[in-house]
Amino acid sequence: MERHIYNVDINWSQDRKGLMCSPEINESKTASSNCIEVATPPQFPMGMPNIWSPEHLFTAAVSSCLMTTFLAIAENSKLEFSAFSCNAKGILEKVDGKFLMTEVMLKPKVYIKNEKDVGRAKRIVEKSEAVCLISNSIKSKITMEIQIIIE
Repeated sequence: MERHIYNVDINWSQDRKGLMCSPEINESKTASSNCIEVATPPQFPMGMPNIWSPEHLFTAAVSSCLMTTFLAIAENSKLEFSAFSCNAKGILEKVDGKFLMTEVMLKPKVYIKNEKDVGRAKRIVEKSEAVCLISNSIKSKITMEIQIIIE
């Protein structure tokens, strides 16, 4: 079985805020460049606006996995596209007295030049979501509204 390990360190700084870092991400010489400030979202007591929250990161993990999986499959399929973007919404709900991320709504857009590639581009996006390791690792419902745009 193939196995990979991803290291993340988190340290509380103050109030309901901390710094999340990875020793594997070291692009510049400053120590904080491999870190993301994270906090309780403002919808909760003592939450902080304008800072990444675990809920944002959860939603971002699903969306970014869709993109990176799409890029790999599109390359292998030789799909010609000029841009990919994805709006994502994570839905947090209280279910049986516990908060759960119940759904992630993805709205990927793929920009292509040839109208003949519309169906293939859509199938590649659908396959990307179906094999996305993050989507397959969570119990949240994943919904997609795919847009293929001809330039």
